[in-house]
Amino acid sequence: MTSQALLLKILNRLQKLKFLIPLGGILVGALLYLYAKQIPAIYSVKSTVFPLTAGPDKSSNSKLTELIGGGSGGTKSLSDEANVNIEEVAKSRKTREAVAGEKVESHENKTVAELLINEFNLRKKINAREIKIPINELELKSIGATLLKDSYTIKVNKNGLLEITYGSTNEKLISPVSYILINKISQFYIELKVKKAEFDFAFTEKKIDSLDRVLANFDKKTIATSNKTLFVRPNKLQYTIPQENLENSKLQVLAQRNGAASNREEALWRMQKATPIISIMDTPEPPFDVVKPSKMLYGLVGFIIGCLLFSLLFIVGLLFKFTNHQVKQTIAEKLTEP
Repeated sequence: MTSQALLLKILNRLQKLKFLIPLGGILVGALLYLYAKQIPAIYSVKSTVFPLTAGPDKSSNSKLTELIGGGSGGTKSLSDEANVNIEEVAKSRKTREAVAGEKVESHENKTVAELLINEFNLRKKINAREIKIPINELELKSIGATLLKDSYTIKVNKNGLLEITYGSTNEKLISPVSYILINKISQFYIELKVKKAEFDFAFTEKKIDSLDRVLANFDKKTIATSNKTLFVRPNKLQYTIPQENLENSKLQVLAQRNGAASNREEALWRMQKATPIISIMDTPEPPFDVVKPSKMLYGLVGFIIGCLLFSLLFIVGLLFKFTNHQVKQTIAEKLTEP
């Protein structure tokens, strides 16, 4: 059988079955249409939160350092150090578990973890295992935190505003869970800010005490040096031992002490400023963004795939016979060769 003969047979076969091929396409298209209809819509909302605490006031810090006497060449300010990253706080397991353990009054006082588990079981795929609600509270929070992990995103935009985008297949969960997320993120962020400020304050207090002791030691050495004299010949000319190096060392330590005092005041200012006051600019309220696959697009793609599959199914016998004939012919030619 030649290639031209095979092509002619294929065309004749498809011509005879030209009514069955569209029916196959319609069948596959209808199946994909029904599948797309079963895919749940994903609702999402973006909440914009005003900065929890404003950035460090560099001008006030420099003025404070200047007044205390630190000068421009003093120690490094605390405001130049790495600060608490709110994005890492928001995505941490501790935050997610705290959110999962909160109860939602509008949903029969169930915890967020229970609501997420119920929603997962309702929308789970056929090959996915059902999650049973555990009795142990820690295990319940752990499962809830895992389900919550990929449900929201955190971003700090170019204006310094915190954007929290939460999505779910249950439209009624969007607002309550979003508000709980905002509250927990702000709470933990503020706690870390205050804790860091307290640590900085305690550290600078110890450093100042240490430097004060060093300065007191310099004063003792200065007094002791001043009491030492050197007399030459009977005219009793008195010479004072040089103290330039001692004075220079004292000035260096004094500059460090002034810088540490500036840092202490800044840490105290931070503790007073890190207050649990936030402002939600864009509230997580309807209307929500909806993402759902197009049923018509799924149906059209299914129709095309169905037509191709049924066409291939009808001509696969001819292709097999042609291939088998070609293989036998090649083997026969090889055997007859001298």
